[in-house]
Amino acid sequence: MSINEAEKLRRLGLAVIQTETKAIAALANRIDEAFVHACELMLKCEGRIVVIGMGKSGHIGGKIAATLASTGSPAFFVHPGEACHGDLGMITAKDVVLVLSNSGETEEIITILLLIKRLNVPLLTLTGNKTSTLALAATVNIDVSVEKEACPLGLAPTSSTTAALVMGDALAIALLEAKGFSADDFARSHPKGRLGRRLLLLVSDIMHTGEEIPSVPPTATLRDALVEMTRKGLGMTTIADKELKIHGIFTDGDLRRVLDKKCDLHSTIISDVMTAHCKTVVADCLAVEALSLMQSHKITVLLIVDNTHTLVGILHIHDILRAGVV
Repeated sequence: MSINEAEKLRRLGLAVIQTETKAIAALANRIDEAFVHACELMLKCEGRIVVIGMGKSGHIGGKIAATLASTGSPAFFVHPGEACHGDLGMITAKDVVLVLSNSGETEEIITILLLIKRLNVPLLTLTGNKTSTLALAATVNIDVSVEKEACPLGLAPTSSTTAALVMGDALAIALLEAKGFSADDFARSHPKGRLGRRLLLLVSDIMHTGEEIPSVPPTATLRDALVEMTRKGLGMTTIADKELKIHGIFTDGDLRRVLDKKCDLHSTIISDVMTAHCKTVVADCLAVEALSLMQSHKITVLLIVDNTHTLVGILHIHDILRAGVV
């Protein structure tokens, strides 16, 4: 490819971005009374928000429905072609219908418009023509018209679909804020995502418990501690009494320091060389909070305790990494 051809492609790409950026900027003046009224109707909705669109508008409608649903406003998408063959029965008297059509004259949607109106549900529309059949029939019409499409032929839906998508996002996020939808709420609807793991995963979900906990009594020798560390494979052992009250911790780092002092493995008592003041958290602490504590203190292990400061588990940084929290 020649330098001139490459430069032409860059110019064309830049022109698309500039055109669509201008279309989005124009939407700022459309956050008006109609927008507020549409939000009010969706906030009052006792059922679901039913999103309808055809073609490229249908793809945008599907994304808007998904965004609404994941941000606390139950919604689903219905294809107008399928609506003509039974799916219109999915709409109930408690729902709100949101229809996307740039022209406002999409044949498949006009076909079912009278049926939607007979359901006597609020009809919200996103159109590029305020005098279209669909806009005039709407309870609320939001203007998403654009000056021109980014397509040089003026044919492929580009700026118009981008404008509709952005307005859909504006509606969804306005509803999210109005409902007090929190990060925890978002995480509950995305339990498999990284955010869900960060906001929902507790230390108790991934900590080592029972026989997996490396532990020796305060009277144990350094050799006993090393055997326990090797057996449990966590690079450390706790020092605790029979009631599992914590006296301290002994780690690989402590071992290196002890070996530098040439301590005898058989005669050295572990309580004499342990770290007495170790970091602890409770089991219902978020795993991400435990990770933050580890990072701030530059440690790799936390002891998990209950409200009586009794040892109940061990959390290693590798457990957090395996859980996908980071």
